[in-house]
Amino acid sequence: MRAAVYGRYGPPEVVRLGEVETPVPKDDEIRIRIRATTVTAGDHRARSLDLPPGSGPVGRLVLGVRGPRQPILGSELAGDVEAAGKDVRRFRVGDAVVAFAGAKMGCHAEYRCMPEDGAVVPKPARLSYAEAASIPFGGTTALHFLRKARLARGERVLVNGASGAVGTACVQLARHLGAEVTAVCSAGNAELVRSLGATHVVDHAREDFTRDGRGYDVIVDAVGTAPLSRCKASLAPRGRLALVVASLPEMLRSPWATLGSGRRVIVGVALGSPGDLRQLVELAEAGALAPVVDRSFPLEEIVEAHRYVDAGHKRGAAVVTVA
Repeated sequence: MRAAVYGRYGPPEVVRLGEVETPVPKDDEIRIRIRATTVTAGDHRARSLDLPPGSGPVGRLVLGVRGPRQPILGSELAGDVEAAGKDVRRFRVGDAVVAFAGAKMGCHAEYRCMPEDGAVVPKPARLSYAEAASIPFGGTTALHFLRKARLARGERVLVNGASGAVGTACVQLARHLGAEVTAVCSAGNAELVRSLGATHVVDHAREDFTRDGRGYDVIVDAVGTAPLSRCKASLAPRGRLALVVASLPEMLRSPWATLGSGRRVIVGVALGSPGDLRQLVELAEAGALAPVVDRSFPLEEIVEAHRYVDAGHKRGAAVVTVA
């Protein structure tokens, strides 16, 4: 099968289109013919080793010390069941599905095997393959941090980096939970985030939300530019700061960072679960979560897709279609 592979860390050009062995499903697995996948910020970090400060050594241990342990990137997909193991009961050949491989990756290819009881659910008929493939990465990350923050109806939440894959999902999920949402993004994305449910929009190029005098019950920093040292004064007395992108020192300090103040700093890795993906897809089916697709690239232009994500101006998802 065709797959986008890389054998060393570096710029987008380290990725190339090649031929690899087509995976064979185990007895409890399905083989999915991939129709759409995405290039995410996670793919950027794994490919370039552009990791949060202090995380480099740990990142190499996880990803591969001398080179990438997993040569095929891509954490999310939508496609059709093409083959099934003898013990599979939930899916049949021809079923349209959406799946989240997470840190195991391997979705920038024509086929991907997934366990039947893994993060695989039927694709909503109302969504295209490109839209469905855009749900898992940003959605499970946003859901994880909002759940950890225990966001409640009526609370005020600020999403820093509101126009990316995680940010657009966070705005919508917070609004669905009944929160009042303030979105921080560029002026060009203001209308987008308003359409997703943001009540207030802050243009990060012209305003600093930490100096506007407003207090927030929850601040979600999706891009790594709002550490506690910068936005502590913007947190309500029992406010929670969710750092989607945190440096190693921030992660180590988080248990004591707000000790005695009543505020909390939330860090960690959002792994996602089959239940999370099921919940997100149900919300999308009901129209409460609208996947945002920025641009689509054919698999043959995978390097261009990586370049686009590296530029840092992506709105929602950068989709890769697999013909």
